[in-house]
Amino acid sequence: MNPQSSPLLTDLYQLTMLQAYFDGGMDGVAVFEFFVRDLPPQRNFMLAAGLEQALHFLEHLHFTAGELDWLADCGHFHQDFVDSLAALRFTGEVHAMPEGTPFFPNEPILRITAPIAQAQLVESRIVNLLHLQTLIASKAARSVLAARGKLLVDFGLRRAHGAEAGLLAARACYLAGFSGSATVLAGAEFGIPLYGTMAHSYVQAHASEKTAFEHFARSHPTNTVLLIDTYNTEAAAEKVVKLAPRLKQMGARIKAVRLDSGSLSYHAIKVRRILDRGGLKETGIFCSGNLDEYAIRQLLAEGAPIDGFGVGTRLDVSADAPYLDCAYKLVEYAGKPRRKRSEGKATWPGRKQVYRSYGTDGRMERDILTLDNDAQPGTPLIQPYMLAGKRLAAAEPLEESRRRAADELARLPERLQRLGTQSPYPVAVATALGRMAKAVDRATRQ
Repeated sequence: MNPQSSPLLTDLYQLTMLQAYFDGGMDGVAVFEFFVRDLPPQRNFMLAAGLEQALHFLEHLHFTAGELDWLADCGHFHQDFVDSLAALRFTGEVHAMPEGTPFFPNEPILRITAPIAQAQLVESRIVNLLHLQTLIASKAARSVLAARGKLLVDFGLRRAHGAEAGLLAARACYLAGFSGSATVLAGAEFGIPLYGTMAHSYVQAHASEKTAFEHFARSHPTNTVLLIDTYNTEAAAEKVVKLAPRLKQMGARIKAVRLDSGSLSYHAIKVRRILDRGGLKETGIFCSGNLDEYAIRQLLAEGAPIDGFGVGTRLDVSADAPYLDCAYKLVEYAGKPRRKRSEGKATWPGRKQVYRSYGTDGRMERDILTLDNDAQPGTPLIQPYMLAGKRLAAAEPLEESRRRAADELARLPERLQRLGTQSPYPVAVATALGRMAKAVDRATRQ
């Protein structure tokens, strides 16, 4: 059993509802949409991510013989229902915003149209996949905007909440504009460029810091990045300068030094002077250590001569906003629009589309949320991806999603790119959608 692809990776109530649908003969087509109700504090936009993994899950949805045996023995379900699951496959449609698209509250980024058992069963895993990568990509995008073109590397695997989370976070960061990741499997799985240096333990394992630097340079002559704050940062920088001519003779060029502790701004300024004075003006300074978009902004505002950042601890758990107020809700069943009216959690009924308009400067100006058959001015954002359970095209290359994210982030209004203040973006609700909501309310009050 593969836990990541198993349909048992769900909440029990999905299966209890499926049995009740089965017993009641309910097999009509249902439409569910995934959206975010509200932005986290201090956030101005979200960045859609995770669609590729959601499509892959749907493509391969099925119960194995072992899973069916377990369901039959677990005591929750009757045999006729369990037997019916053997033939279950996803045969529906998927419409979604492309990965790398900025979006706003109540705008659906994915819509599933399928027989209700299929559309209901996949809810938990679909939300799990879209929530994680959208959450991380949205935070990573903030570091991209703050770093203003500097090198950014995902360092977050060891802080992520589990192996899959760490791997998919690396993907989300790269999609959002990071230069690469330290997670080796992300390179093998997604083709993400890999970056890595050394740990303090490597330096400590040697009799002297100088010996450690020399040994590492011999081993990695084309990627010599030296960690210099194990003992005394500035003293280590002086050792690097003295060692550089000898390493050059060996064919090793010191690409960069890395700082990971203390006042990064203070040490970066002093180290830069030492390196420049020693003729190592081309040697970069790379910094890590509990960084996030706010720390990066502050370091650059202070004029710290830093060429790149390793970001991990606060990024891969999205420390300042560790969850999204998101939902996957039924908006149509058996051809009739449906709407939840719960206090504080009301939803818009029907299959929807989002139209985006741009100003004369090319930046995003406003969105219109409406029904999918109600054409509006602007560019429609929600596109078809699956029909009758099959993809309409090959999986989009990650590089293409990454390029889209870069283009779209550049088209955000400047006020939405700024950190620390929340600035609303106008999303209008079309008249047709409002009318449908009122009609559904009247019908369900009868």
